[in-house]
Amino acid sequence: MWRAIASNALTLLIVFLFLGGGLILWGKRSYETTGPLQEAICVRVEPGSNMTKISRKLEADGAISNGTIFRLGADYSDKSDQLKAGSFLVPEGASMQDIVDILTRGGASTCGTEIVYRIGVTSSEFVLRELDPGTNRYVEQAAYDPTGDEVPEAFAEPLSQGDTRHRIAFAEGVTSWQVVEGLKHVSVLTGDIVELPAEGTLAPHSYEVRSGDTRASVIGRMTEEQTAILDEAWKNRVDGLPIASKEEALILASLIEKETGVPEERRQVASVFVNRLNQGMRLQTDPAVIYGITKGQGVLGRGLRQSELRGETPWNTYLIPGLPPTPIANPGRASIEAALDPADTKYVFFVADGSGGHAFAETLAEHNANVAKWRRIEAEKANQ
Repeated sequence: MWRAIASNALTLLIVFLFLGGGLILWGKRSYETTGPLQEAICVRVEPGSNMTKISRKLEADGAISNGTIFRLGADYSDKSDQLKAGSFLVPEGASMQDIVDILTRGGASTCGTEIVYRIGVTSSEFVLRELDPGTNRYVEQAAYDPTGDEVPEAFAEPLSQGDTRHRIAFAEGVTSWQVVEGLKHVSVLTGDIVELPAEGTLAPHSYEVRSGDTRASVIGRMTEEQTAILDEAWKNRVDGLPIASKEEALILASLIEKETGVPEERRQVASVFVNRLNQGMRLQTDPAVIYGITKGQGVLGRGLRQSELRGETPWNTYLIPGLPPTPIANPGRASIEAALDPADTKYVFFVADGSGGHAFAETLAEHNANVAKWRRIEAEKANQ
């Protein structure tokens, strides 16, 4: 009898082990396989939340098929207590394992609400936008000019939420004064900038910041980035340039930046300046003259007068030989690279062509013809 009981018990044990092993394999497969999500969603993790709350929300949203397996998988991988507050994009078909990784890896929010602080050359705009998970594109909710408008009410709640993303986008060609003035309006930043950064030393692109970051820290990041860009471009510069130092390269790059907004033209514009420097010709670039008037503190807002073209300033390239003493703006990477690797041309003139770009010329006769054409275009526009 005892032998029969032992045999039956052993059989039951084997069956239970077999079933248990199958259950574990099923759970593991369910945890790792493609999930049921038909389109991407944005999952917000509140501060103090836990895997139980999140699993219920994910089940309700149709992102996971089994909350228990989700929690067990997170516990087995030692991630149950590693949830990070924020808003995170969960892509279509994400497995439970993928979702756990997304919600616990840390870093800035990847979806939800974002405030973009656009600091430009002629104007600034602060924009509130929301990521549409379905299209993975941002949809603008509200915007205002920080220099004159009241902050819209729509900004109040996002500014108070810890998971709102904040991004400062600087336009290429902004001056250091414009950068500092723009940062003063970014309310999530703290502290003052004691000294105006040297012109040209700030890399103008996009920087993600967090509430409580200092304005000085943003300037520090911009300076480090510009130094790295300039060092790399200097290392890769072509031979035979009339540029003696990185500082002169930055000056030339700023002239290129302010002369054209057409990416394909930068190396051509650079070649004009390089050819003029090599031939001992004055650079005769209007943006430098304007900088001598404004010192980079805003825009001139009108055309140059003849008296200003004849006025003596260190930046009047109609009068001074060679480069001006300082950059006239903060150039972007492409303009720095163009200054140190210009196109191989014989151009020494250029003028606007009426399409947003420029007409280039090797001789004065060609240039005069291009100028006459441009004046006809201007006259036609004035008569419309």
